[in-house]
Amino acid sequence: MIILQIEHPVPNYEDWKKAFDSDPMGRERSGVKSYRITRPVDDKNYVLIELSFDEREKAELMLKGLQNLWKQVEGKVIGAPKARIIEVLETKNY
Repeated sequence: MIILQIEHPVPNYEDWKKAFDSDPMGRERSGVKSYRITRPVDDKNYVLIELSFDEREKAELMLKGLQNLWKQVEGKVIGAPKARIIEVLETKNY
């Protein structure tokens, strides 16, 4: 499994979540199989997002699209986004 891992501060979580839920990138259509949103327990205005893909190429295309989108919204809905593509090597549930 391939994960596009994104993190950034948000001025207001509720406003950011509305923008995220509007799905401007068409996550499912772009190959996202699932996503997970987390945040530090001591910072409600910082988010970490994991978008799961079956194929690295689709994650790379999503990242390129997001980088274009971020240019339009940085400083308004998000601040200083960081992203990387990672590969899941092992998972174990207890």
